[in-house]
Amino acid sequence: MSGFALGSAFDSKSGLMIMVALLLMVGTFYAGTLFGNNGPIYVSELPSNSSSSSSPSSFSTGISTFTNKVALTYRKTPLLIPETGMNVCPLTFNEYIPCHDVSYIKSLLPNLDVSRKEELERHCPPLEKRLFCLIPPPEDYKIPIQWPTSRDFVWRSNVNHTRLAEVKGGQNWVHEKNQLWWFPGGGTHFKHGAPEYIQRVGNMTTSETGDLRSAGVVQVLDVGCGVASFSAYLLPLDIQTMSFAPKDGHENQIQFALERGIGTMISALATKQLPYPSSSFEMVHCSRCRVDWHENDGILLKEVNRLLRSNGYFVYSAPPAYRKDKDYPLIWNKLVNLTSAMCWKLIARKVQTAIWVKQENQACLLDNAEQKLLNICDAVNDSKPSWNTPMRNCIQVISGQTNIQKLHTRAERLSVYSQSLSKIDINEKEFSSDTLFWQDQVSLYWRLMNISKTEIRNVMDMNAFCGGFAVALNTLPVWVMNIVPVSTKNTLSAIYDRGLIGAFHDWCEPFSTYPRTYDLLHADHLFSLYNNKVEGCLLEDIMLEMDRMIRPQGFIIIRDVESIASRIQDLAPKFLWEVTSHMAKNKESNAETVLLCRKKFWAIV
Repeated sequence: MSGFALGSAFDSKSGLMIMVALLLMVGTFYAGTLFGNNGPIYVSELPSNSSSSSSPSSFSTGISTFTNKVALTYRKTPLLIPETGMNVCPLTFNEYIPCHDVSYIKSLLPNLDVSRKEELERHCPPLEKRLFCLIPPPEDYKIPIQWPTSRDFVWRSNVNHTRLAEVKGGQNWVHEKNQLWWFPGGGTHFKHGAPEYIQRVGNMTTSETGDLRSAGVVQVLDVGCGVASFSAYLLPLDIQTMSFAPKDGHENQIQFALERGIGTMISALATKQLPYPSSSFEMVHCSRCRVDWHENDGILLKEVNRLLRSNGYFVYSAPPAYRKDKDYPLIWNKLVNLTSAMCWKLIARKVQTAIWVKQENQACLLDNAEQKLLNICDAVNDSKPSWNTPMRNCIQVISGQTNIQKLHTRAERLSVYSQSLSKIDINEKEFSSDTLFWQDQVSLYWRLMNISKTEIRNVMDMNAFCGGFAVALNTLPVWVMNIVPVSTKNTLSAIYDRGLIGAFHDWCEPFSTYPRTYDLLHADHLFSLYNNKVEGCLLEDIMLEMDRMIRPQGFIIIRDVESIASRIQDLAPKFLWEVTSHMAKNKESNAETVLLCRKKFWAIV
């Protein structure tokens, strides 16, 4: 592909010579190794005595020169991008997550309900307190190791935090191996490995007759997922897991998981509903997830009840399930009472794990409500997205198993038209047409990118509609985070019905992920959706968030109307993106602009 000759050159002798030259110049980056190219093409000659907000410097090497400045910059109104290009944030901001910024959240603490851990939820600063500069990679950052090797090994310098290895190494979460982090596949309750634990849970759900697949589990929500080894070892069973954990004392656990190539995001069970649709998971899993399920009248368990499908499982591996000391028996009794009130059935309790099944027993629920053991929710509009929605201390009475759940494999579900679409006026013909369209477009994209299919692992579809783009990628070694913007029709329920994962989001705010966590971002008419000139959702704001999320040398594919595409093409160089413009047919067979952008690999030194 034109424009990326330097990136591909590292596979040749001449490329290695270029790398050696760069090594001589910066002295801190490793040359090609067992895992390939690990050095940046572009670097900055930052004076050693400069401060974070002064002495801006231009980027230069003997190969290429560009003029972006290193300067701490905040979002201003009206928005202005310097002629020299987007400023670059100082190196200390290399892990900046705008809506989970510790210093900003500390200022909010007097007004937050810390008893319910509200401080762990999203708290986006006002525009004037948001950074408006490119987030740099950390010192000695390397292009991530490719999947499936990344499941077990990642570069230490990419997530250079030692706390998890120090406090969880004995439980085999993660160990240091020279320049690498090694993930043996353990966890607090499965230090001998996730595969053995997964098989045990499968036995418990099937009365020792099968595994999680035969139990009908296709999608799992992993609460407090740690480094997501549980999710990683469910993949051989073709079980998709939406894993999440807060940004808390377990330092950078989500960053580790994403660096490994496992589908995760930052989130917390506190005061608001999780950004996932109701009745989306066959299993919710908690292994030492540090959630106080027994507190606040069991409101967090009621959120689990909302998310579980009929006959779904709640797997609980934590001390109250097996220990008889301290206050654990009291906690257990509270859990038993709360789950009984919700008409859940305890089906297994052994080897430090308890499992309940969510029974859809309307008579039981109504009887318990009459006895004042729980509250029945008022009727709600299922088409409304779960976004900034307060948790409800009640149970929604719904009908039994859906037709989707009778399809026990994900492959069977991928092409199924969800009845939830008919409620929002998307018919089966439109659904099928969308699926076929993206099959063709994904083939086109790969020809345009001209890379090995193993170079892409973490993918986000920023305006996913019915999930057709993700379905077209299903045969590739990738996972896709399907985002449904909250201002569009709620198609996320249908996406989950197809065996896929995703979340609701509003792109007027940054996403809950670390910098440099996706290899490919796909934006189909996303900018048109936000083309209403609202501050915080301007084209430049969304481009900046894209740049924060995408990895160096990662791809951003943008489809939109010509006026927007032209403007992005003009701005892309200021964000240090390579960009090429192509024409393709849209769903109506009309010509449409497709921008293929690639983030340059640059660094501050």
